[in-house]
Amino acid sequence: MLLADQYSDLRDSARVHERALFPARRAPSELELQARWFAGDFGKHFRSVSGDEVEIVQFGTWNREAGPDFSDAVVRLNAGEPTRGTIEFDLADRSWETHGHATNSAFDNAVLHIFVQQSARVFFTRTKSNRNVPQVRVDPDTLTDSFSANVPLARPGRCQAPLKDLEEERLGCILTAASQFRLQRKAARIKTIAESHGRDEALFQEIAAALGYKQNKLAFTLLAQRLPLAFLRKQSDDAEAILFGVAGFLEAPDLGVYTPDTREYVRRLWDRWWPYRNEMQRLVLPPKLWRLSSTRPLNHPQRRLAALATLVRAWPSFTRSLAGRKTEAAEEFFLRLHHPFWNFHYTLTSAPAATEMALVGESRINEILANVLLPLFLTEGSDIWAAYEKLPARLSNRRLETGATRLFGSDPRRPRFTRTVAFQQGLLQIYEDFCLQDNSDCAQCPFPEQMLNWK
Repeated sequence: MLLADQYSDLRDSARVHERALFPARRAPSELELQARWFAGDFGKHFRSVSGDEVEIVQFGTWNREAGPDFSDAVVRLNAGEPTRGTIEFDLADRSWETHGHATNSAFDNAVLHIFVQQSARVFFTRTKSNRNVPQVRVDPDTLTDSFSANVPLARPGRCQAPLKDLEEERLGCILTAASQFRLQRKAARIKTIAESHGRDEALFQEIAAALGYKQNKLAFTLLAQRLPLAFLRKQSDDAEAILFGVAGFLEAPDLGVYTPDTREYVRRLWDRWWPYRNEMQRLVLPPKLWRLSSTRPLNHPQRRLAALATLVRAWPSFTRSLAGRKTEAAEEFFLRLHHPFWNFHYTLTSAPAATEMALVGESRINEILANVLLPLFLTEGSDIWAAYEKLPARLSNRRLETGATRLFGSDPRRPRFTRTVAFQQGLLQIYEDFCLQDNSDCAQCPFPEQMLNWK
């Protein structure tokens, strides 16, 4: 993959220098004020409540999920070195304490706390590790009335201007190079795991992580590491119960909370889990590790855990489907996976679905092909690029949308450069290598100039 080598040279030689809604007068909502902050309407230079000079170098990206309001922001205190982290915006200074941010590890990386209303008593902003976070008060009365409600996830970067003038073939070549580079890195990672634990264990761990999605990737990885495939295969009849038990989903023995059909299923799991429970108690994952509320019902981790258990039972058939290193055979295998309970249930406590659902859907199969199987085939000497670049993009995410906004802004060609997995992966690689390594708000990022010199 010569393009991957070319991208690697660009990446290494052009390292980023620094790491990087109102009607007429009424009380604006917190969300509106956050939008005004993100748009830069309050300015970029402030003085903290303790007297420090605060400069916003980068406003970061809007976090549409749980945690601080803005991620990947960069601030500079007293003209010192820029610091990257998160920013929280609250209506009142006391909200840091009352909202529990002080004890929430998700806020450990906070570099600034913005608030509007200052209390009569002093409230300090400290993290779980007792680190003090600078506080800045902003005044809505300084804002102009006009404001666009169309707030992007991120600001377009300086690179959108030169990229807009690049011909489509050349721009596609850049994304392909970055994508091939990223694919090679994924292949190298899988090869390392295979060399340490064997091919099957590497496959099992990586597929488990893929089934966990972004929210529960860590939990699924830990399960696959604590319960190796070889062990589960030896306990094939009990594997599903062991997985649910170590996941912590069988901690409540009260069967009365379940519907009749679920009660029978959980009873079988519990009976098989009971003989292992004391011995494996130290392996059970803590409940706080699971993200259950921000997932679509079809993607609930309990369903995905059942898919992993079903895969364990069907492992010989799965490995046979990989023999020819053809994506079609692997895709057909996953589409055929069936579970009598989970093909009709979202969670252990949900009512049965009216129609049958796929245990592993096409979008997740696509992710497994792109992030696990094709990289594996690459490590084994197969020329897989033709199959890889044909994979359609079935999913998007916040990081991808942020990267697309930074690079392309409102360029009408933007959808064409996110329509395949290959282009998406290339876009993510560029975003991680340049946007996330830049603390200068694009001013010192070498990527725009490098693109003009791309051969």
